[in-house]
Amino acid sequence: MEEFAPHFAAVPDPRASNARHDFLEVMFIALAAVLCGAEDCTDMALFARTKLGLLRQVVKLEHGPPSHDTFSRVFRLLAPEPFEAAFGKFMAAFAGTLKGVVAIDGKALRGAYERGRKATPLHLVNIWAAETRLAIGQRLAPGRNEVLGAQQALALLKLDGCIVTADALHCRADTAQAILDTGADYALAVKANQPTLLAKAQALTEAADPAQGAIDGPVFAHDRVEARAALVVPADGIDFPGLAAVARVETYRKNAGEPEPVIVRWFLLSTVLTATRMLEVARTHWTIENQLHWVLDVAFDEDAARSRKDNAPQNLALIRKLALNLIRQHPENGSIKGKIKRAAWDDTFLLSLLAQMR
Repeated sequence: MEEFAPHFAAVPDPRASNARHDFLEVMFIALAAVLCGAEDCTDMALFARTKLGLLRQVVKLEHGPPSHDTFSRVFRLLAPEPFEAAFGKFMAAFAGTLKGVVAIDGKALRGAYERGRKATPLHLVNIWAAETRLAIGQRLAPGRNEVLGAQQALALLKLDGCIVTADALHCRADTAQAILDTGADYALAVKANQPTLLAKAQALTEAADPAQGAIDGPVFAHDRVEARAALVVPADGIDFPGLAAVARVETYRKNAGEPEPVIVRWFLLSTVLTATRMLEVARTHWTIENQLHWVLDVAFDEDAARSRKDNAPQNLALIRKLALNLIRQHPENGSIKGKIKRAAWDDTFLLSLLAQMR
């Protein structure tokens, strides 16, 4: 608790002044419960009752274990913005100096929909430090506007020396400037939603010498043959904040059957990368899908979570990311699911996970 409290003490308690359970104790127990596999507030209350003896070694719990209603009330009323800001500051201290690729991508919480509105679940924007494998930011996409959510999330971060990647939805002047304001460079995919920018990027790369590019592969993995090629050229005559270069990345893949068509993508860069580095950046971006979003769904059942009232979906999503970061950074080997089970079975291991919050 001594490690947890300083990081989140600035988050205001949304309850009335006569609330019986200490706010930070409730938040700490919720985190510990999620580390052990809790999926909702009912599970958190059950965890608190079952592990009461262990918890009282760390927190006071003067009024006994919090109930389901207490956990539900806290997460429904808690304002997400200060919680997300505290999370960002904690992750900046926890991760140390960030470097390399920082990816931005949206994720729908499939179960967080109001009755009769299954097609429009809650939509979050996540920020992922790929090289440290840590979730470092989250923001609601207001009105499912992922662009605005990404800009608000970036405003909370300092990313000096990093390269921020995003798909073509975010290839906009205002988002590019928001990335530059964090101290980072950008590598933004550009597609037909920006036809003028795309045409200029295509013209620059077509006029360049292909011999200046880099090729990766072909390699055989996962029952398919893959090869990639990249070309980076300085950008001239394009009005876009901080633009220094454009890149073309070609991807070839052949499964057991016929080869797929070559996929060609173009990128706007605020720094001139080598072609080899561009291949790494383009590929690394997609780790946000298979190392963050997929893991949240498989190991924490995020898509199945039905918390949907008020601010609960956002706040519980952030607790899951905090738990995932602690599990992933624990020095002992093992799968994410294996560590979750071990935390539930082994009190010493659970305490060692929590002790990383320093």
